[in-house]
Amino acid sequence: MKRHATSRVAAGLHKAIQVRTLGADDVAPMRAMLAMFGAAFGEPKTYTAAQPDDAYLRGLLSSDTFVAIAAFEDSNVIGGIAAYVLPKFEQARTELYIYDLAVEEQKRTRGVATAMIEHLRKLAVARGIYVIFVQADHGDDAAIALYTKLGVREDVLHFDIDPSDGAD
Repeated sequence: MKRHATSRVAAGLHKAIQVRTLGADDVAPMRAMLAMFGAAFGEPKTYTAAQPDDAYLRGLLSSDTFVAIAAFEDSNVIGGIAAYVLPKFEQARTELYIYDLAVEEQKRTRGVATAMIEHLRKLAVARGIYVIFVQADHGDDAAIALYTKLGVREDVLHFDIDPSDGAD
């Protein structure tokens, strides 16, 4: 069962930001978060053209293996995290992978991303998660600076393997 804890962030003279974990009843905010991801990453079609139906999103949002964190200003989604809980095989523990993290361009540098990660940290502690990890692309200096401030850097290589290559 997911908790719907919320936290507030005051960012200078800006409006207070509310950060919370999305649950099964939050399909509309999840869709807003998808649209925000599309705009933030310059890939609106990827995040909006073929969205799953409401039942799929409700199932995903109620899953123990998926976490969606949203940052709201008033009722508008201005930031989001999509993360996956990964049960490990070598030890009885879990890790949390931040798959996507974005903040609307005009809302950046106000502590929104940090507030969302801090919210995620609290959720991870409550669930007994061993570590949170995230990737950053070369050249994404803002993301690299944020993650360096919050964690320990590991230089690794990432490869995408097409499952259909070599398949009979």
